[in-house]
Amino acid sequence: MTESAHSESPEQVVYRAHCKAWLAGNLPPRPSFRLPLGPLEIATEEQLEYLCAWQKAAYSAGLVGCDYPSEYGGGGLRDCQWIANHELKAAGAPFFPNIVGLGMAAPTIVHHGTEAQKRRLLRPLLAAEEIWCQGFSEPGAGSDLANVQTFAERDAEGWRVCGHKVWTTLAHFATWMILLCRTDRGRKHEGMTYFVAPMHADGKGLTIRPLVKMTGELGFNEVLFDDYPITDDLRLDEVGRGWQVAMTTLLHERGAGSLVTPSSGGGVGDDNAATLGAAGLVELAKRCHRAGKPASDDPRLRDAIVEMLIRERAFAQNERRATVRALTDHPLRLPLQHKLTLSELLQDTARLACEIEGVAATLHQTDPHAPAGGRWPHAYMNSYGFTIAAGSNEVQRNILGERVLGLAKSK
Repeated sequence: MTESAHSESPEQVVYRAHCKAWLAGNLPPRPSFRLPLGPLEIATEEQLEYLCAWQKAAYSAGLVGCDYPSEYGGGGLRDCQWIANHELKAAGAPFFPNIVGLGMAAPTIVHHGTEAQKRRLLRPLLAAEEIWCQGFSEPGAGSDLANVQTFAERDAEGWRVCGHKVWTTLAHFATWMILLCRTDRGRKHEGMTYFVAPMHADGKGLTIRPLVKMTGELGFNEVLFDDYPITDDLRLDEVGRGWQVAMTTLLHERGAGSLVTPSSGGGVGDDNAATLGAAGLVELAKRCHRAGKPASDDPRLRDAIVEMLIRERAFAQNERRATVRALTDHPLRLPLQHKLTLSELLQDTARLACEIEGVAATLHQTDPHAPAGGRWPHAYMNSYGFTIAAGSNEVQRNILGERVLGLAKSK
């Protein structure tokens, strides 16, 4: 019995047992090709097909979208998704690829979509039959989201969009985009409108260009709209309420929304994925050598590893507290803190791993001599995307200070 089982409802107890039983016999086989570290790095069709097939299987078994209404393709349960997430992580299951769809688009559609939009869009999203991307950031509007300039102008058929979105994860595979546009240049927050845009890259007003990251991967893209048509039935909520709709999206992206995002473990298919945590540093330090001795003999590195183990355990405790609202002095504190602390923990852990590896950290993943298959330096480089995404960590600290602690605004 888990720590939380004592307070679980009969429905939750049955559901947890179902998750355990299904996962025991249905984890997918390890693929013959390398899986990326996470959905931000999906680069090939075979990676995408493998991961989409896994998400669809988990959805069919009721482990994805279980808290969503059954009429929209969900499981119709109450407060059970966190249980599925816990069991998926414990089983070391692969991650789900439709990260933008699950964590941002789906809850936004539930809260702001029409009945027709919910019935059309949610089931294929949960089943990973349609991939989603996010059209928020622009060259001049990143964390300053209110500065969005991509413009949607009304015409007889609906809307025509012109503008430039950037850092668009999975746009090269996406069927849909959640798209924030300006529809009134005379008003800032009240001049934005939110759409769900079909990603038909057929050369008619839509161009997708890959952005090569320092890892050499192509997970990010820039998307250019040139008089791109969108019908009015793809608008979410009212004209001019785009900012309010976007806040629903960001609240869920930061883990503070009312709907728990389906998430998995990222372990199967990669021998090292499950060890990219503080415990993995211990094994790494035993295998890497300094002056003929294991790095684990260095007292300074030992102290640093212990510090990471303590931080990781503290984070796990906070994660458990976040599922029990009564233990939270402010409803947003722990959820908003989650992204901030996790992103910096992962970054600091990977940075320490590179220090343990020393000069070997410069070896590429394809080099047979690279420690742990070259995953740690790769994780370190990718970690900067996490500390910037969903509003940079500096923005996150401002939100916690102003909205949770009641401090004066920074500007």
